[in-house]
Parts: sequence; C-alpha cells; structure tokens
Amino acid sequence: MKKNYLLECCVDSVESAICAKEGGADRLELCANLVIGGTTPGMALFEEVRNAVDLKIHVLIRPRFGDFLYSPYEEEIICKEIAAFAHAGADGVVIGSLLPDGSLHIRQLERFLDRAGGLSVTLHRAFDMCRDPFWALDQAKRLGIDTILTSGQAPACIDAIDRMKQLCSAAKGDIAILAGAGINEGAVKQLLQETDLSAFHMSGKIIRNSGMLYRNPAVSMGLPGMSEYDIWQTDAAQVRAVRRLLDEAARCEMP
Repeated sequence: MKKNYLLECCVDSVESAICAKEGGADRLELCANLVIGGTTPGMALFEEVRNAVDLKIHVLIRPRFGDFLYSPYEEEIICKEIAAFAHAGADGVVIGSLLPDGSLHIRQLERFLDRAGGLSVTLHRAFDMCRDPFWALDQAKRLGIDTILTSGQAPACIDAIDRMKQLCSAAKGDIAILAGAGINEGAVKQLLQETDLSAFHMSGKIIRNSGMLYRNPAVSMGLPGMSEYDIWQTDAAQVRAVRRLLDEAARCEMP
C-alpha cells in the first residue's frame, strides 16, 4: 500500500513557522520555549502564525517545564487551553498526562479529549516516559488518539530502530507513529531504509546571533550555560533536505 509521507515541524516563533513552510513542511506543532522542550504557546502567537502561513497547526498543550504528572489546578488549565485553541481554529492539539506509576492518566486524558472535540489529537512524548510503551499504545488506541509522537523511548529515534519497528507493527495502522527527536536528513535516510515509518517530526533549529549591539557583560538573562543572544530558529534548508528525501521515497513507490 502506498504511503503518505508527513513532515511536521515544531516551531515557537512566526519566523520559524515561515521557514518551515518555505522548507516544505506539511504541518506545524506550535509551542513556546522550545529551549526547555516546549510549553503552551500564547494565543497571540497562534494568531500571528495562522495569519503568516497556510499550514495545519497542532498546538502543544503543556503548562510547564518538567514531568507530566499534573495537579488538579494544572488539569483545569490544560482543559481551558485546549478549549480555547479549539475555538480559535487550531487543527489539532498535542497532549499527554501520566500517573505516578508511569502509566497514562486515563481520566485526565479523557477530559482533554472531550475538550478537543473533533480536533486531531497527538499524544506527545509523555509516551516516551511511560513504564510500558506497548500498553500505553493500546490505551491510546482505545481513547481514540490519532497520533503518538515518540523517539522509541530513546534520546533519539536512530538509537531505537528496533523499538520504532515494534511500535509501527503494534500500531497496525490504527494509530500513526510520528518519529521525533534527532530528526534530520541523515536520521530520516536511515529510518526510511530500516523502518516502515512515514511521519517525521523535526525542529531543524539553527542558532542565530541576536541583533543586539550593546551587551551588558555583567548581567545574563539566559539559562545557565546559554546566552540570551543566541536565537533558536528553524532552518528552511534543513527542512527542505528532509522534504526532498520524503518526496523521493514517495516517487519510488509510484507504479
């Protein structure tokens, strides 16, 4: 059966969204603060990205940095954010929630899915922190989740080739496996050769130097070890390189 290849770019600025579009991305995952793994973006950012590009936008709903064990207050925040972005016209939401024992928090996820209504839903890399990914995959299927974003519970996808194969097999086409973490031209070339994956999630980030001319050497507003004058931005060339590989793979499958 012919595959439909999908390239999703994770972006946290309008500039990155434009570069992802220029590179040939099919879809955006919109977030804030990618430097700490991504958090829920502001509504103003969503609206500006929507105005700037004509790609589908899936919004990350993650109220804070850190683990995925959410308090009742955070649960309410997540529900309200999902409803707000659904009302604003998002095409999908990216969610996840865990119990202390490392299993999916089914009750919370059911509430989140209810707020999402008919939106596409991706289970984010909370999946990679689960105790048993295959049990979590079956639960995600039963919940009606559309996609699982995963690195195969490894730091990068290419470190978990066998696990990614197993997840694709276990998904049985009932839920999409979206490969994320360390996705670039070289990784996608290897994954296309060695797995049945057809959906890839990348940021394609480069570090751009800030335009600030005056820089106070006595004060830093950046994270420890990182400068506030380093601006992370999606590189259209990196996205384009992966797009080229996926288009070539699609052509090879043509009768």
